[in-house]
Amino acid sequence: MIRVTRLNGEQFALNPDLIERVEGHPDTVAFLVDGTKYVVKETVDEVLQEIREYRAGILATSYEMDRGEYRAPSRATDDATAASVVPFPNREER
Repeated sequence: MIRVTRLNGEQFALNPDLIERVEGHPDTVAFLVDGTKYVVKETVDEVLQEIREYRAGILATSYEMDRGEYRAPSRATDDATAASVVPFPNREER
């Protein structure tokens, strides 16, 4: 999910896999595949950058998982525990 901002300042998360196109005329409008439109404060370039970073993060996590190096994000607790390593079998072990 990417975080975008409505014109009233409210932030919300948008699934970039459902975005069909983004136009800037003069406001930035994200058109979803189901016909829904969202007017956002971010520029077209900023929305595209968020989508690139989102997809790069998925690829990076997939690579780490494949190599058995993935670290799950830590969850905020009273003790502020550190992230734990999630074991993932190597290709040879599968």
